Amino acid sequence: MKVGAILALAASGILLGHEGDASARRAFTVPISGAVLSGAGVALLGVLWAYEGWVNVTNSAGEARDPQRSFARGIIIGTAALVAIYVIANVGYLAALGPDRVASSDRVAADAVRELYGPVAAKVVGAAVLISVFSASNGLTLTSPRTFFAMARDGVFFSKLAEVHPRFGTPAFAVLASALWAAFLTLTGTFEQLFTYVVFASWLFAGLAAAGVFVLRRRRPDRPRPFRVPGYPVTPALFIAAGGVVVVNTFVSRPVQALAGVGIVVVGTPAYFYWKRARRA
Repeated sequence: MKVGAILALAASGILLGHEGDASARRAFTVPISGAVLSGAGVALLGVLWAYEGWVNVTNSAGEARDPQRSFARGIIIGTAALVAIYVIANVGYLAALGPDRVASSDRVAADAVRELYGPVAAKVVGAAVLISVFSASNGLTLTSPRTFFAMARDGVFFSKLAEVHPRFGTPAFAVLASALWAAFLTLTGTFEQLFTYVVFASWLFAGLAAAGVFVLRRRRPDRPRPFRVPGYPVTPALFIAAGGVVVVNTFVSRPVQALAGVGIVVVGTPAYFYWKRARRA
């Protein structure tokens, strides 16, 4: 239903919008420079947040029956489909509003519908966006706590979070703790600040995780691997390079948010070493 609504909105903008010609004329007219590329990198943070779900899919890999088959196909097919849907949606927004109004809008889907069909339809779309947010939150609630669960199971986080619900078989306490922490974070900053912290830290650790593939292949070459990286070593090397560009550009362009993201991570470092030492004892 969500995909159908997005495609219907995009089609309406393309067919009924009056800004399509203006969008085409103004495309790629700014000379390429370091500042433009850096600005594109900052804008990419918001785009990467929209695609952040691919990371959360991997959190449930340990519960998959055939991760080698299902995860590679699922991520490739799912991500490719989302790219197509998002690009088509943005073409519709540009056709309905034009580049300047898209750039200045905080609710681009609702504004596009208001332009095409009036304020009542815009409120309906706004409600649909909220439903989509709840849906995304539901997916994150099911997947993100698996990270805390795995940390606790490995002895480097609160042991309570490693408990499995006796009836539902889920890391229920980890789910609850994650939900409470997310609710607290919503009170600490703006949406842009929060997703900058998240995307920056996410890509920092995603790059480190990919680097860990090289380390494990060298140190434990004979260890059983339910999932082997397709295209190794080229695939993880390219991923690390891309993640490095995102991290470095965020430091240069948004140093305050980047340092805040690092600060949040650094706060957890003493706790990690404490639990690690306690586990060895």
